[in-house]
Amino acid sequence: MKALVIGCGIGGPALAMALHEVGIEAEIYEAYGDTAQGVGSFLNLASNGLDALRSLGLHREVMAAGIPTPAMVMWSGTGKRLGTVANGLALDDGTVSHTILRSDLYRIMRDGAARRGVRVSYGKRMVSFDDTGDQVTATFEDGTRAKGDLLIAADGVRSRTRHLLDPQAPAPRYAGLYSGGGIIHDQDFTGEPGVYHMVFGKRAFFGYSVAESGETWWFANLPRALGDVPDDWRPVLVEAFKDDANFSAELVRRAEIGPMLPIHDLPPVPVWHQGRVVLTGDAAHATSPSSGQGASLAVEDAVVLARCLRDEAGHEAAFRRFEAERRGRVERVVAYAKTISNSKAAGPVARVFRDALMPFFLKKSASQESLAWMYRHQVSL
Repeated sequence: MKALVIGCGIGGPALAMALHEVGIEAEIYEAYGDTAQGVGSFLNLASNGLDALRSLGLHREVMAAGIPTPAMVMWSGTGKRLGTVANGLALDDGTVSHTILRSDLYRIMRDGAARRGVRVSYGKRMVSFDDTGDQVTATFEDGTRAKGDLLIAADGVRSRTRHLLDPQAPAPRYAGLYSGGGIIHDQDFTGEPGVYHMVFGKRAFFGYSVAESGETWWFANLPRALGDVPDDWRPVLVEAFKDDANFSAELVRRAEIGPMLPIHDLPPVPVWHQGRVVLTGDAAHATSPSSGQGASLAVEDAVVLARCLRDEAGHEAAFRRFEAERRGRVERVVAYAKTISNSKAAGPVARVFRDALMPFFLKKSASQESLAWMYRHQVSL
């Protein structure tokens, strides 16, 4: 059996490796003309995502490239400490969530697939597919075609595959926030290593963590109308943070400011699969970064789908089982993240209520029992 994997971000290589583990050949087709090396900022890889990576033999390599970030401290813009919550739950062996450069995670995943002999073809933007019942053929923008037994989408929140599978599928949903960040090495910005500080500021949200090396990994979420993009984000961010009781405004004055991008997620997608075609990762259930689960869910999907294809009698039964195992979980994560994003985008009146109620919310969320549904979710081949 051969699978055509559409998309070579994080999910595509994870799928190819998981399929290889169960004896299914996979080839990846990437729309962009080159690799994603050096692209993107950083992301959270939750403890459940690292657990899923064990099935691919990559969890230790990923942890070595990142920084452990097991805890989050919440602050108001006035400098009031609102409470502490775990950033994921430690696994039985002590493994905790890590923060890693997206480019480093991409490199590890891509190289892991390459070691297994997985071929990646770049500049292959799919424009259509034809499922004959016995085989599926993908046609690309350059006029070339590829044939396989399955077509598996890992082509992100703006998935072309999703639209082709169901033209009535919901479009990405704007979360009301622009997001950006980076890494700065400045001795004036300090903090306890391993702790994320999350600041619900007066006008915007600011988060940072300090590595053992002294680098500060920071990000900003700014409420803004979609399409309202300034020529220079720096003065906009300084203005947003200038009245907050922390170093956020000074940090953005000194830091290199890259692009701020709009955050989107997906409402529930009715059609995940049809015939020989199936959606995975952000193509099926994109969540906002507020969940800290996007990459972890993509790896979980890869492992579960490969196991279903190995264990079920035929691809249709495998796809049905995959959806049955995954839909409830991922839609709960998307809804959870949307609630957090809404609190970040809250207006002045809503912020008053949010800051007043946050300590009670955090007290409830701090218990391991309340977080177990998200982080104590084990998948394996």
